[in-house]
Amino acid sequence: MKKKLILESGEVFHGEGFGADLETAGEVVFNTGMTGYQELISDPSYCGQMVCMTYPLIGNYGINRDDYESIEPAIKGLIVKEVCDLPSNFRTQITLDELFKRKNLSGISGIDTRRLTRILRNQGVVKGKIVNADVDENTVVTELKSTTFPTNQVETVSTKTPYANPGRGFKVVLVDFGSKLGIIRELSQRNCDITVVSQDVTAEEILLMNPDGVMLSNGPGDPEDNQHALEMIRGILGKVPIFGICLGHQLIGLACGAKTFKLKFGHRGGNHPVLDLEKNKVAITSQNHGYAVDQESLKATDLIETHIALNDRTNEGLKHKIHPCFSVQYHPEASPGPEDANYLFDEFIELMEKFKK
Repeated sequence: MKKKLILESGEVFHGEGFGADLETAGEVVFNTGMTGYQELISDPSYCGQMVCMTYPLIGNYGINRDDYESIEPAIKGLIVKEVCDLPSNFRTQITLDELFKRKNLSGISGIDTRRLTRILRNQGVVKGKIVNADVDENTVVTELKSTTFPTNQVETVSTKTPYANPGRGFKVVLVDFGSKLGIIRELSQRNCDITVVSQDVTAEEILLMNPDGVMLSNGPGDPEDNQHALEMIRGILGKVPIFGICLGHQLIGLACGAKTFKLKFGHRGGNHPVLDLEKNKVAITSQNHGYAVDQESLKATDLIETHIALNDRTNEGLKHKIHPCFSVQYHPEASPGPEDANYLFDEFIELMEKFKK
């Protein structure tokens, strides 16, 4: 089925649709990962976004039951150069096209993803829409320019009711702003007794659980849209160890008086080098974020910068000067090939041990 991708800036890309035969609109971003498309599709942090894959062949190892990061994808669409119809991998169960049909998701293939990526790098992220080939382009452009996308992405993807993932170790409350299953996996491997709670949980509710530590998860959207979370963080700061990842990292920054800003085209992929300033060591990390903590604003806070991105020198990690609280902008649970950043979960365990003593 012939489809086209139309951007609000007027560019049009013609290609072939795959997955469900429906029109879909969202913020168009790009991801530089060569693999990991299944994890990407099921990552709640992509809520409301259409993702352009810079690697040309997607779907070549199919879809399997083990690599999901959530049960229901929140992504709006996928944009690829070539989609593989005959995957080859011993774990393959269905194709990417079959997954998209089952989940009622729309994708487009056969377009020049290099050209699209250059547009996004030069102009920044833009709104776009995948439509049928016969749709009037000017009408769609006008529609996109006047469209305002929802700002309640975190509420959309967060769990509505608390649930437990039992263990015999430290009691950890995981605040689900759009959490990936990888975070639960890493905590479980360290025998943590995990309680996953909704994004609107209060500080009082968390402290009543008497946890040994609190994990603030990743999630989608603008961190400043989550003012209730800032109140919660201020209410538990100093009373329990805190570890924040991605959106959780940005929320810690805001709660402590720092500012955040929107990046031109974001960091998305499994190959981003990050320097640990305290260890003077570089890790190759998985990233997915469109906002960052403003480094200049850190000077008026009790936060210390611990990590920076080597590609653009933006902030990638924080530590509180007084309280047991630290965070990183990237995804240490994602393990994009190497497990460079897994040590951060061990440091969280050590922080809880120290605080308990």
